[in-house]
Amino acid sequence: MAGLYFEELTVGLVFKHTMRRTVTEMDNVLFSSLTHNPAALHIDEEYCREHTDFGQRIVNSAFTLGLVVGISVGDTTLGTTVGNLGFEEVRFPAPVFHGDTIRVESEVVSRRESNSKPDRGIVTFEHRGYNQNNVLVAICKRPALMMKRP
Repeated sequence: MAGLYFEELTVGLVFKHTMRRTVTEMDNVLFSSLTHNPAALHIDEEYCREHTDFGQRIVNSAFTLGLVVGISVGDTTLGTTVGNLGFEEVRFPAPVFHGDTIRVESEVVSRRESNSKPDRGIVTFEHRGYNQNNVLVAICKRPALMMKRP
């Protein structure tokens, strides 16, 4: 099992995930289309050149969030989570552009035993996504219901 059990996820544990991902134009346009997000900021290059501070399309922030969390799964929760309990304090301090390569660090920021399920615990991860220039582009906290070691 690639993920870690509740007992192995101690507060302060930091993961520097080795997987990285270069975001493509196709990722952004397809994701925006699949989620019915027609914002010109994501799909209209000409509009962005003429009317935005960025001068180009920016990647859909929901895709960025999903990518940052997804990169973390193999090292943290793959096969050992009961379920994701939500997202907290989600921020995007800088935009992601087509061609940016995203790397992720995750930290265990809190944990507690489940009040109702003695074989489980709740672990809160803080996921931080950076681009190729080490600029923080996404940060969120994610509580997960984790299995205890069998």
